[in-house]
Amino acid sequence: MRATKRHGVIGPKNRVRYNKLVRIVLIAAKQLEFAKTRLAALMPDVERRVLAHAMFCDVLAAALSSRRADRVAVVTSDPTLLEESRKADAIVIDEEFPSGLNAAVKLATGALVAAGARQVCTVLSDIPMISAGDIDMVFDALTASPGVILVPSRDFTGTNMIARTPPDIIGTHFGRLSLVRHLDECQQAGIACEILRLARPALDLDLLSDLAEFVRVAGPSNTLNQLARLGIAPD
Repeated sequence: MRATKRHGVIGPKNRVRYNKLVRIVLIAAKQLEFAKTRLAALMPDVERRVLAHAMFCDVLAAALSSRRADRVAVVTSDPTLLEESRKADAIVIDEEFPSGLNAAVKLATGALVAAGARQVCTVLSDIPMISAGDIDMVFDALTASPGVILVPSRDFTGTNMIARTPPDIIGTHFGRLSLVRHLDECQQAGIACEILRLARPALDLDLLSDLAEFVRVAGPSNTLNQLARLGIAPD
């Protein structure tokens, strides 16, 4: 039931072999201890971890509601998130210790490809406004093979979602200026690549201004409830 750093395999219960095209949503989540560190000045560490957990729960709920995805997978080293994912019947890929988002996604992608995945849409766990419809639109846009769809961050420098077919056609470059890094790799390899701007997944929560915008536009969610508890959103 686990993919480990040593073996990178998925057990029989979560094997995803089908005769049809297999689409997987892959949620990449940092260990809660290290998540949302840019918000550390705004709230105590324990509250920051609880907020990161709430964001993850909202992203997981959206992924599980997607009509286009055949399965949902989660890669993380965090015990709480791993257990939450198992309870939701997601494919669980335990990286065992934090190795960075790109290394975690590489590990998970390899395991999913070996298990039969043909399209993988990787979603970061800090975009709690994402909806099942957003995920479906990304899969619908992934018509070229090989091909890549990029959903940028609100400031158009980062990448908050990336869909790939085949799933390992390029690596991921999450971090500073990731959008241009993904575009450059696709261009150099001659791979069809499309930027799909989606308002909800574009909003990742890293700064006070992001929290304020989220409170202004978001509907009911675990994340909004947590912000209300912190006094950042109205009850």
